[in-house]
Amino acid sequence: QVQLVESGGGLVQAGGSLRLSCTVSGLTFSSYGMGWFRQAPGKDRESVAAINWPGGSTYYADSVKGRFTISRDNAKNTVYLQMNSLKSEDTADYYCAARYRLGSYVYWGQGTQVTVSS
Repeated sequence: QVQLVESGGGLVQAGGSLRLSCTVSGLTFSSYGMGWFRQAPGKDRESVAAINWPGGSTYYADSVKGRFTISRDNAKNTVYLQMNSLKSEDTADYYCAARYRLGSYVYWGQGTQVTVSS
């Protein structure tokens, strides 16, 4: 059974930082590309960042470039999202997802809430 478990969300003031973690079990982690997505209230889900397998190439949405960093530790089956210089518009539920190589994201976590107060 594949499980993705996010952690690290919370309430932070604008300008602050948070690090999200997503620990994966039930699949060969190093063979999967990983992504972070977010969904704010009343808005569509959007891609925030992604990292390929087994790690190296990364992608960032324009809205987070220079502020967020995605990384992975294949030994720990974990992907991270370091979020710096947080803004109120970063407030959302954040989800991690896994895809085999360059396929579609088929495995999703339950989400962790990030609230940035201005």
